[in-house]
Amino acid sequence: MKLLKVIFTTILFLAVIASIYLVIIYKGSDKEKKVLTDADRKGTPGQYVKLSQGVTHYQIEGPDTGKVVILVHGFSVPYFIWDGTYEYLVKQGFRVLRYDQFGRGYSDRPDVVYNEDLYLTQLFDLIKQLHLKVPVDLAGVSHGGKVVTSFTCKHPELVNKVILIDPAYPSEAPSAPKLYTDYYEATHGDERATGQLADFKYPARHPEWVNKYRPQMQYKGFRNALISTMYNYNYNGRAANTCLNSTHKQVLLIWGKEDHTVPFAFSDSIRSVLKVDFFPVDDAGHLPYIEQADKVNTKIAEFLKK
Repeated sequence: MKLLKVIFTTILFLAVIASIYLVIIYKGSDKEKKVLTDADRKGTPGQYVKLSQGVTHYQIEGPDTGKVVILVHGFSVPYFIWDGTYEYLVKQGFRVLRYDQFGRGYSDRPDVVYNEDLYLTQLFDLIKQLHLKVPVDLAGVSHGGKVVTSFTCKHPELVNKVILIDPAYPSEAPSAPKLYTDYYEATHGDERATGQLADFKYPARHPEWVNKYRPQMQYKGFRNALISTMYNYNYNGRAANTCLNSTHKQVLLIWGKEDHTVPFAFSDSIRSVLKVDFFPVDDAGHLPYIEQADKVNTKIAEFLKK
């Protein structure tokens, strides 16, 4: 009996030591040291608006009379992912809006469940609060493709044309417990940042990409937004695209042929249920409108103008 007590006490002691060690590693590795405030936003480009779930960072340019185009970014890279396309479309005479989804960039990180409803409500509120001329054209890349697809199904009266760029298709929550995922994300923050380069076929051509990504990681709530989205954004690609097809919108589907983030083969799955103008892009990965900017931006403008 005494031996069992010693063994139990030893195990308990080691467990406590291990827990303390893990907490130290967690706290030391966690890049989220600051709370995002108005002071942090001062001097940043773009504008800010208070919506029902919090402050949203956005930028809008182009003539008031221009057709409104809204650019929706992907899972974790904020609106700078649209830099080249945004500038190109503004020069083409469109009224172009881009924004940071909640939890990303300089938008608020509300302590809520990051599900489909949150993302669709943010976009809906933005259209209404900025008094945009509807119907608008929507463009979404990767996770943003899910957002614009579902938004169009829910609010077809607000949408004219849809552009999907390498849109996320399969959606399965991680099999690991959320606690483990949170710990891993906190202790492997550099992986989250440097991993963004995998979206390019030629990552060496974008040496500034990781450093542009890192600033948002210092504000509390970024990691929670990503993890909550992973576990709570329920999306059935086939059903969503079937629904989009029923709205009879003109859809442009663009896909980098060498995309390893959302493989090119998923374009077949989408086209089996959704009528699209399909534009496959040679020599490009997950972000073909960046790697083949001239070709893809020209196609986008032509599609929006016709």
